[in-house]
Amino acid sequence: MPEISRFEGIVITMYFNEHNPPHFHATYNGIEAQFDLSEAAFTKGALPSKQARLVLAWYELHKEELFQMWNNKEFKRIKPLS
Repeated sequence: MPEISRFEGIVITMYFNEHNPPHFHATYNGIEAQFDLSEAAFTKGALPSKQARLVLAWYELHKEELFQMWNNKEFKRIKPLS
């Protein structure tokens, strides 16, 4: 699964041949959660609240890139949250 970003110990990945709805995976300290791009919410799993807030902030900055990547099935790195 391609890693598209990494920040604050959080790894963001996306499978490019996976089922709808559009989503990405966020892993922190061995805990994985799935984030729905359309709903802007975690739909499977959970992260600690601080890390969940960081992922949401990162998503808000890069949601257009994420949708584009999902639709085009083209891998690219996305800037980490700084």
